[in-house]
Amino acid sequence: MILSLKKYGIFALVACLLFPASNVYGHGFGIDTISSIDIQGKELSISVEMPMYFENAQEQITITATEDETKENAKNVTFLIGLFHENEMIFRNYFFAEDGVLQIKVTPTQEEKITIHGEQDSLLGAWHGTESSPIEITGPLFTSSGLYNFEIEIRTIDEPTNIIENSGVYNADLSLIETVSFIQKDSENNDVEFRSKSYFDSISNFKYDFEAKQVAFEMPFDWSEKQLSHVSVVHVETHLPKDFVEFLSPSYSAYVNGIELFKSSISVDDYTEDDERIIHLVLLQDHLRYLKNEMKKSDEPLPENMLFTISTSNDKAFPLEAYTKSDDFKVNLSWDPLEVEPGIDTNFIFTIRDGRTNDPLRNSDYTFVLIQNGKEIHRVSGIAQVGGEFEKFTFAEDQTGPTIIKFENIRNTGQETEFALVVVPEFGTIALLILVISITSIIFVTKRNPLNT
Repeated sequence: MILSLKKYGIFALVACLLFPASNVYGHGFGIDTISSIDIQGKELSISVEMPMYFENAQEQITITATEDETKENAKNVTFLIGLFHENEMIFRNYFFAEDGVLQIKVTPTQEEKITIHGEQDSLLGAWHGTESSPIEITGPLFTSSGLYNFEIEIRTIDEPTNIIENSGVYNADLSLIETVSFIQKDSENNDVEFRSKSYFDSISNFKYDFEAKQVAFEMPFDWSEKQLSHVSVVHVETHLPKDFVEFLSPSYSAYVNGIELFKSSISVDDYTEDDERIIHLVLLQDHLRYLKNEMKKSDEPLPENMLFTISTSNDKAFPLEAYTKSDDFKVNLSWDPLEVEPGIDTNFIFTIRDGRTNDPLRNSDYTFVLIQNGKEIHRVSGIAQVGGEFEKFTFAEDQTGPTIIKFENIRNTGQETEFALVVVPEFGTIALLILVISITSIIFVTKRNPLNT
């Protein structure tokens, strides 16, 4: 009997956890905003913007003071800015912005000292730029990844001579992102390259335990209320090869300091990188407060870090769902029988849908392709007259290992999407592995163990 798509419903995407970092404004993602600062009866917001990667010879930091009521930039603002990294001060100086927008060119060099270039006023010695002489800071800064803390005070506003005392010290934190590789041993003592990317602070002590099917790593974190109050999100990624079978899983469980994370905090992405799976852990402020409250129940002092663990899980979800790059089309995929085995006919059942309305698209052209080891083992074209269709294929005894299922040239547009299969004979009667992701889905196909028939 052919598997009914309605039996399992439609898998709900968690695309909000797979956002491109460049499109998100918040802690650790290029901009941090300090809101509702009271300066002489005026409510100000201060935003600090910094590139997440210092890839060019020169980059720019932009600090903007805005009046909340008028939404216009504040005038004649003098900032006292201290920059800190790993609890060490990089610089602390006055800077003046006539129009409330302070632009600082940053040029990392091998020099031993930090040097500021530009013009200085005679009142506070504040640095300010001109068209011919912009503010520039050179020296050994932003040479390592991790969290950078800006301590900011407002010392003048409205008029250059309107000096303000004790206006308060405000903090903005931004991250310089670096992807770090960790070589680990698998169950057969082969080297496997994992990669970690943090949009918050630096990752260390990465370990893979093949017996527990678990990775663990650490990241510094200040659990104090002062720090927690302006942390909107913590986002870390774990990258692993798509063909690393022993750590591929239908889903994953994750923990921070021994406390299990909500499923909504965990997302798997097999689309962004051609050869890598990315496991995203995204902790919003409410999640962080929950973790803190749970840790306080132990009556132990709060730690100074986050200890992450990610373990394989066996949860399944049907049908699988994959979008084209443009999001114009979506493909739902299922199969019958559920236990896909070499030598047995398999029906791959799919529906081609509008990526935005989710409606089935009638008379949809497609090309169905199976690929193993970079070579096509099957290709057929067809038309899904009512939007849904199926293709039949029988895997041969020697057709094991990673397999890609592609839907090419959908509705004759050249657009495509893909799923993946892994034929794993040594796993006995384990039926399949479904990977819950937003774009590409992975299935495990298994060969029946004769001992279990």
